[in-house]
Amino acid sequence: MTKNKLKTIVEVLIFVSNKPLSINKIANIIEKNREEVNDIIHDLQTEYLSDNKPFFIQEVSGGFTFATKPEYSPWIKKLFGDDKNNTLSKAAIETLAIIAYNQPITRMEIEKMRGVDSSSVLLKLLKDNYVTIKGRKKIPGNPFLYRVTEKFLLHFGLNSIKDLPPLDELGLSNEKD
Repeated sequence: MTKNKLKTIVEVLIFVSNKPLSINKIANIIEKNREEVNDIIHDLQTEYLSDNKPFFIQEVSGGFTFATKPEYSPWIKKLFGDDKNNTLSKAAIETLAIIAYNQPITRMEIEKMRGVDSSSVLLKLLKDNYVTIKGRKKIPGNPFLYRVTEKFLLHFGLNSIKDLPPLDELGLSNEKD
């Protein structure tokens, strides 16, 4: 199979997938090694940038997906309307930041940092799949431990939790404990 045919196949796989595709998944599907797939994706990314297309292939949440360039968002918003269901409140963003930087973390630890009851915000984030329960802390009461999900990474355009800026770079400190 030619490299152009493989590029087309990889492009269509990324296009039709409803979530980011990992290099391993693509490599298994097209029966090529990771390096070949990585080269193909890099070639596609370069082509999209040089052709000045309104969309591009972005690495996010451990895989690759199509995304539109930010300058086209006004027209996309007109097409889909302002999706109020996809916006996060200030309290939700604050809670997500605490969880992301301190995970796994209990509700009480979150509330200690925020200084307010966070149960309703946490429940909404669980319901909307921005956070998930990842076990229990081995202390009296065995409280749930929370972590951010793939949806969090997608929403904020992060490939992994390691892509968060360091707290000291933001002028903040990690207050866990």
